[in-house]
Amino acid sequence: MVQAYILIQTDVGRAATVAQAIAGIEGVALAEDVTGPYDVIARVEAPTVDELGKLVIAKIQDVEGITRTLTCTVVHV
Repeated sequence: MVQAYILIQTDVGRAATVAQAIAGIEGVALAEDVTGPYDVIARVEAPTVDELGKLVIAKIQDVEGITRTLTCTVVHV
């Protein structure tokens, strides 16, 4: 299982609604609105790196109000 954190910037005032929308997407384990340079952080899981990419591009980035995402894949050293 591939895991990643998705750091998300949103339009002003949209963080809570974006976090709520993302939380309902299959593969998203957690999505919360936060303070700082990013507005929402989501923890996601997928069977492969390719599936992770599809989740981010086809589902998460499609949520209205998102302006930018940064994917940080979890590594186990």
